[in-house]
Amino acid sequence: MTAPTGIIPGAVFGAIGALAAFPLRLAAREVERQHGQLRRGVTRRTTHVVFGRTLLAKAGLAKAGDAEIERRVAAERAAGRTLLSENGFLRLLGLIKAPEASSLSRKSLIDQSKLPGADLDLLSLFDAFEHDGEPYSFRDLILARKYAGLVAGGASWGAIARSVHRSGPVASLTAKSLNVGSQHGRPDAIYLEGGQSELDGQLLFDLGSAAGDDTLEDLFAEAESAEEQGDHEQAAALYQRCLAIDPSDAIAAFNRANCLRGAGRAAEAAHDYARAIKLDPAFVEAWFNLAGLMSEQGKVPSARRHLQKAITLDRTYADPVFNLARLEFDAGNLLEARRNWMRYLELDADSEWARMAARGIQFVDLQMTRTAG
Repeated sequence: MTAPTGIIPGAVFGAIGALAAFPLRLAAREVERQHGQLRRGVTRRTTHVVFGRTLLAKAGLAKAGDAEIERRVAAERAAGRTLLSENGFLRLLGLIKAPEASSLSRKSLIDQSKLPGADLDLLSLFDAFEHDGEPYSFRDLILARKYAGLVAGGASWGAIARSVHRSGPVASLTAKSLNVGSQHGRPDAIYLEGGQSELDGQLLFDLGSAAGDDTLEDLFAEAESAEEQGDHEQAAALYQRCLAIDPSDAIAAFNRANCLRGAGRAAEAAHDYARAIKLDPAFVEAWFNLAGLMSEQGKVPSARRHLQKAITLDRTYADPVFNLARLEFDAGNLLEARRNWMRYLELDADSEWARMAARGIQFVDLQMTRTAG
């Protein structure tokens, strides 16, 4: 039986890392044709997260290594989003053929192979198996046993994933012997046939050898890195280059606005928040951040409108509810502040912000009692 293909209309895909198969913009066109959206990065509206295999090569060169990938995977899984490997994503779109029918569950594969579950999940997410999730095939079980042996020999899941893609279709490895390169002084490499041939961990796509030949995905990743390091000016410049290549990228506009705000360039930040909203009117974080910027500048009516829009777009988003309550309180609208704090407590009852909301309600009630007296 062939797995069903086609996305759920309205699904919002967020891509982390570039795809190995072809440029992200081509995948975005197909997703749009199927009535969904594909964006770089992740927002509150993101329902599915696609992990491109280029992350493997970049992690192999980065100081943080595979730990950053593990952190990101854990965060997106905890947020309740559906995680997809690159091949899983392409199969969902109907762009590549699904593998043959399979019947092994995740638990069965772990029990029979002794491969740690966490490694199985990460290797699956980066297409080191024939299937990207359960049910797995018998060939997947053979691969899992080989990978378990490599892990026992000291190999990391990342080293395995980087290496196996060097040899072509991963199913072809079922008939080959794999060995950890530690005995050859290369703990980060996997060898075929007793060390006679090394799988050097490079993926089967051109990562680009010319320094000036940046792709859009490379620029976006560089911009994200600069933003994470607090280099707001550099990040803003890089996001601007992304927008020059793809003017329709709402997330690049939003991220640039955040960086400009961090650099103290408020007017330019407001312009780019507005640009992000124009490109994606349902971009709730852009409405929320623009409201914050307006509030900082004392533009209360504008801040109020933007917060109300954010709340309308996402009824589960607690932050704009809290900020609207605080804005109304500062404006002297105590009953409206109380109403919003009550709404906030329906969304968040346990955090420090919830305790602040509860104290705000108590204060308003006390003021109302005094007034009534």
